[in-house]
Amino acid sequence: MNTYHINKGIGRTVEFKGLKAQYLFIFAGGLLAVLICVMIMYMAGVNTYLCLILGASCSGLLIWQTFALNGKYGEHGLMKLGARKKHPTYIISRKCIHRYLKTNRKRANI
Repeated sequence: MNTYHINKGIGRTVEFKGLKAQYLFIFAGGLLAVLICVMIMYMAGVNTYLCLILGASCSGLLIWQTFALNGKYGEHGLMKLGARKKHPTYIISRKCIHRYLKTNRKRANI
């Protein structure tokens, strides 16, 4: 009789080497961008060693920063940080208090 293994990862977020969710996409996209920039610089005639040094330092910085963001904000932290920036810190109300308390006569007659 055939036995089928149940996929235990259903409903979980994508994780690779500790990077979770959007950090994994930032990591992969950033490394791809660094690779393309190094290839363009090499084809443009920039010194080979300079291309290698810039590529290695940019990818090292990207790796370090991505893991630091993952450790600091967690799985949903960047989305929460973006949502917090969109909310106002306070609401300004420039009307006098008695204007809020006074009823509008036009609405009361209708």
